[in-house]
Amino acid sequence: MELKTPLYDVHVEEGGKIVPFAGYLLPVQYGTGVIKEHMAVREACGMFDVSHMGEVRFTGKTSLATLNHILTNDFSDMTIGKVRYTVMCNEHGGCVDDLIIYKFGEEEYLAVVNAANKDKDFAHMKANLLPGTEAVDISDQVSEIALQGPKAPAILAELVPADQIPKGYYTAKRGVMIDGMECMISRTGYTGELGYEIYTANENVVRLWKLLRKTGEPYGLIPCGLGARDTLRMEAGMPLYGHEMDEEISPLEADLGFGVKLDKEEFIGKQALVEKGELTRVRVGLEVVGRGIVRDHQDLYVGDKKVGFSTSGTHCPYLNKPVAMALVDVAYSELGTEIEADVRGRRVLCKVVPYVFYKRSKKQ
Repeated sequence: MELKTPLYDVHVEEGGKIVPFAGYLLPVQYGTGVIKEHMAVREACGMFDVSHMGEVRFTGKTSLATLNHILTNDFSDMTIGKVRYTVMCNEHGGCVDDLIIYKFGEEEYLAVVNAANKDKDFAHMKANLLPGTEAVDISDQVSEIALQGPKAPAILAELVPADQIPKGYYTAKRGVMIDGMECMISRTGYTGELGYEIYTANENVVRLWKLLRKTGEPYGLIPCGLGARDTLRMEAGMPLYGHEMDEEISPLEADLGFGVKLDKEEFIGKQALVEKGELTRVRVGLEVVGRGIVRDHQDLYVGDKKVGFSTSGTHCPYLNKPVAMALVDVAYSELGTEIEADVRGRRVLCKVVPYVFYKRSKKQ
């Protein structure tokens, strides 16, 4: 039986089309439709209910050592108020999940994990804690709203003093009061746009949603669903667990090496990653040249040779063209390489391109 976030009734009132996702009932879109929601985020602002995400708090004298043991990134030089992307690997070097870590004290960290994986992730974390670290799953106590788009700073500035809004990308401020509601504001997102993710207690989130909705209306803010969230992250080349990575795909194959520190003394999966040696397959972007849309898990060919498979694909509203991400043999990963996708028995011509299809203006 699917769960409901505290905003479920609000989504129904807003006309959201509710679908099951990651164990929850969430809006895939509203009456405005995916294209308008997508374009609102690119040109003005959109807001998303992401309360289904999981949160785990780490505390204790060995919490830093525990994070460095179970995660691929290195947190030794991380300062308070910073946010850092990382991957959690299994012993074979595959991805248990990708997540972000917040540092709130020398012995206090917060991990935010993917909704579909949170129970699996927490079990993996608990099984690999070092003595002196406590991990507590607080997912059921926390709700989250993502405020994304070029107008997001102006909207937030109507509600929060300037010194309480995080300025740098991947930074956060805790204990921020928004109309009497205690929140944590993080300058992060999953859309490729400037934006924020706002965490608060469940009992606050309906009022917070309505306050943001009212404040943002003059700026063109509209609520957005899962459909736009997926097309936006695709345009920005952001990976999705179960697509660009999974238990069999390594973070290096998924081109997430920036979050993998092989020079770190040890972490779960490091030995397997080192022993695998040179990569034989890598993540690439595909521009669909032929007619059709390439979806996930469609076989890719050069001539009669199968060279990989698509991991995600869709028609992107802002770019106004279909694109895909794929995992392909290294020999066929050069930019400009022509590859055919098998779409329901029909070959569709694609060209290898950088997988970050959209980059926001530096002026924002």
